[in-house]
Amino acid sequence: MENLALLWGIIGPGVAGAVFGAGWWFWVDAVVCSAVPVSFLHYLPGIFASLAALMFNCVNKDEIGYDYYSPYGDDSEWRVKLWLFVAYVVSFVCLAGSVGLLVQDALTDKGPSVWTGVAGVLQCVLVLISGLIYWTCHYED
Repeated sequence: MENLALLWGIIGPGVAGAVFGAGWWFWVDAVVCSAVPVSFLHYLPGIFASLAALMFNCVNKDEIGYDYYSPYGDDSEWRVKLWLFVAYVVSFVCLAGSVGLLVQDALTDKGPSVWTGVAGVLQCVLVLISGLIYWTCHYED
């Protein structure tokens, strides 16, 4: 079991980077292949999903438990949990926004194609999964 954790710590960041790159690759492909210009509104879920992944990777896993000692006093644990909560709220809002843009693209003929909406959803999902992969494999020594 120890070897598996060590192996995950070695290859996990590479896997997270590959998944993150794949998410953004889907989005760039959809924007480049789109017949009409893609509005900046369509870019926002992916940008904020990347920020949400960065937000929950700023938290060390050891700071979440009840046995964590903080030199800042007893009430610092709720700050960490609040930060994680806000990060997850932002990530779910990004997913909801990308699904809403997918539905909008599917129902209208004037805007970008449906592939742009699908790529936006894939981008958000893959970026958030990459953030979770990195959060599980990253250890601070």
